[in-house]
Amino acid sequence: MTEETQAFNHALPQHVGIIMDGNGRWAERQGKPRVWGHKKGVDAVRRAVSFCRKLGIPSLTLFAFSSENWRRPEDEVSSLMQLFLFVLEKEVKALHKNQVRLNIIGDLSRFSDKLQANIEKAQQLTANNTGLTLNVAANYGGRWDIANAAQQLAIQVAAGQLQPTDINEQLLSQHIQMHEQPELDLMIRTGGDIRISNFLLWQAAYAELCFIDTLWPDFDDQVFAEAIASFVSRERRYGCTGEQIRAMAAGFTEGL
Repeated sequence: MTEETQAFNHALPQHVGIIMDGNGRWAERQGKPRVWGHKKGVDAVRRAVSFCRKLGIPSLTLFAFSSENWRRPEDEVSSLMQLFLFVLEKEVKALHKNQVRLNIIGDLSRFSDKLQANIEKAQQLTANNTGLTLNVAANYGGRWDIANAAQQLAIQVAAGQLQPTDINEQLLSQHIQMHEQPELDLMIRTGGDIRISNFLLWQAAYAELCFIDTLWPDFDDQVFAEAIASFVSRERRYGCTGEQIRAMAAGFTEGL
């Protein structure tokens, strides 16, 4: 490995989070129902996973379904749940084959028993994989995450295992989702909106933010490369272009 390659790898984000926005609008522009956009968004997920694997990025977190998304029309929510179940059943073997560890974060208690069972099965199958960790945020909210961590600490205080004065940022962070993974370096939102929508509030404290107009089904290697190039130039001060990133990625193992 050359010094240039080592410097390049060091400059890359170690954890990328993506708010996958724009599926519904993409479908409407095609004259299709909104669920069609969600189905096409699965292709973009595959591309993003493959791209991160090629670059050797350790962690990727995708915002699949927020705790606020239950407010959407009932038929759309139902279709999303069916799609989630279908994708789990279809994709987990490919993820496992490519050493991807699947980790679902969020309050899973609201999902059906069948979906919860499939989530548990998929996580167990991939638990010992050593490649990319793919976190999928489902029924997740950043405020819920922080409140959940606080509740766990409150239980310890009530049990006499912890004093209130013992609680600090470090201790709280140990109960936040994905605390064992690299800190979030880069948060990307597709679809043109400029907000983080209750996504990874604690984890994003020092993350670089990147808002792009591309709708999620159109998110490809070129768009991802430009977002990472932007991160590299402002965070690590190791200037490179999207073309350089794509060329570097081409030298790694082909993705899913």
